[in-house]
Amino acid sequence: MEVAEQLSVFLENKPGVLADVCGALAEAGVNLRAISVSDTVDHAVVRLVTTDSGLARSVLERGGALVVETDVLVLTLANKPGALGEVAGKLSEAQVNIEYSYGSAGGEDSGILILRVDDVEKAQKALA
Repeated sequence: MEVAEQLSVFLENKPGVLADVCGALAEAGVNLRAISVSDTVDHAVVRLVTTDSGLARSVLERGGALVVETDVLVLTLANKPGALGEVAGKLSEAQVNIEYSYGSAGGEDSGILILRVDDVEKAQKALA
């Protein structure tokens, strides 16, 4: 488990915008570790965990994007039934609220989970 800086980027919701953002990050040598896209009528919120959040933020802001930084937990979990339930149960017992999460199975054995919680330090202790 680690604490990482997530960038929430507010973008116009139209074709090509995400491609432009990803292209600019790639050109700067920034790799995406995780991504989530939520849409609304007129904009999208793209949440990114990258290999270099400072450089990513600079690239995005130079492109005119509004960027908000948030600390999130990055967990590697076993890719098996109940793995997320175990994490959620420990956080519940510690009275830590999960505000949102996203993730993916990275293969047959494990996956990555990004958690935005209301108390990062308390969550770290509960999951240690």
